Amino acid sequence: MIRERQREGIALAKRRGVYRGRAPSLDAARAAELREKAADGVPKAALARDFGISRETVYAYLRAEV
Repeated sequence: MIRERQREGIALAKRRGVYRGRAPSLDAARAAELREKAADGVPKAALARDFGISRETVYAYLRAEV
């Protein structure tokens, strides 16, 4: 019964457009800037501090080069 109600709630939220997950930390322009600086040899820890994100997030943006 609980699972059924949960599925109904999720379906309603998806219809309203509020069930999308976490928003990206950086927009496309800031992500491109991050990739440029990384290509120029700026240390990853410095990039994380400058952009206000974790080092792991820096690496995730570099892996997802689009």
